[in-house]
Amino acid sequence: MATLRAIRKRISSVKGTEQITKAMKMVSAAKLRRAQAAIENARPYAKKIHDVVSDLAQGVEPSIHPLLRTREPKRIGVLVITSDRGLCGGFNTNLNKKAENFIKENKERYEEIILYTVGKKVYRFLSKQGYNVDPSFTEILGSLSYQDAKNITKVVIEGYIGNSLDAFFMIYHEFKSALVQRIVVEDLLPIRPEEKTIAEGESDYIFEPGKRELLSELLPKYIETEIWRALLESSASEHGARMTAMENATKNANEMIDNLTLKMNRARQESITKELLDIVGGAEALKD
Repeated sequence: MATLRAIRKRISSVKGTEQITKAMKMVSAAKLRRAQAAIENARPYAKKIHDVVSDLAQGVEPSIHPLLRTREPKRIGVLVITSDRGLCGGFNTNLNKKAENFIKENKERYEEIILYTVGKKVYRFLSKQGYNVDPSFTEILGSLSYQDAKNITKVVIEGYIGNSLDAFFMIYHEFKSALVQRIVVEDLLPIRPEEKTIAEGESDYIFEPGKRELLSELLPKYIETEIWRALLESSASEHGARMTAMENATKNANEMIDNLTLKMNRARQESITKELLDIVGGAEALKD
C-alpha cells in the first residue's frame, strides 16, 4: 500500500486540479451567458433576412445575380469551424471527424474540395491528414466581431463569382444547450430560394429601386449573416461544451479526492494498529 506521504501528496495534487477545473467552469459559464445572448439575438435577424431573400428571389431569373446562378459543381468550398483551444470534451474531435468523413464521401463526386477553416484545432487536424487548407482563420472565436464574418464572406463571394468555386458548404456546431450541440452541414451557395406557392389574386412584389439593385445588396448580406450566425453558434457551443467538460472534470476530481481520503484513513489506521501491536509485543517481551 502507498505510504501516507504519497497519498497526501496525491490528494494535494488532485485538489489543485479540482480548483483549476472549477475556476474554468465558472469562466466558461460567464462566457456562455454572453455567447448565448448573442446567438439568440442574431437568430431572428438571420431568419428574417433569409425569408426576405427567399421571397425576393422567388421567380427571378438566376442570371440576375451571380450568387443565384447554378452550375455543375466541380470545385466546392467547405468552411469548417472549431475552437482554438481544447479542454472542451469531444467538441473538436467530433467535428473534425465529421469534416473528414464529408471530404472522404465527396472526393469522388467533385474534382476539388477547397478547405477553409476557423480555429487552430481543425487546421492542425486536417493539415496532419495531408489536406491543403487555404485560407485559415484563427484566434477568431475568442473575441468575435462582425468584421470576421465580413472577411470570410469576401473570400467566399470572390471565389464563387470568380468561378473558382461552384458550391459552398459550412460545417459547424449549432447551439442547443450547454449539454447539447448539434453538428450541421449547411449548403450555403448557390443561393436557392424556397419554392412557395403564390395564392390566387396575390400580386408580385413591387421592387424599388429594382430587383437587380435590391438583390445586389441583400444577397451578399445574406451570406455574411449566415457566416456570422455560424460563428456565433460555434462560439456558444464551445463555451457550453467546455463548461460541461470542466463540470464533469470537477466531479471526477471530487470523487478521486474522496477515494484517496478513504485510502489515506485506512493506511493511517493500519499504521496505528501496527504501532500498537509493536508496543504490546514489546510489553509482553519485557514481562518474560
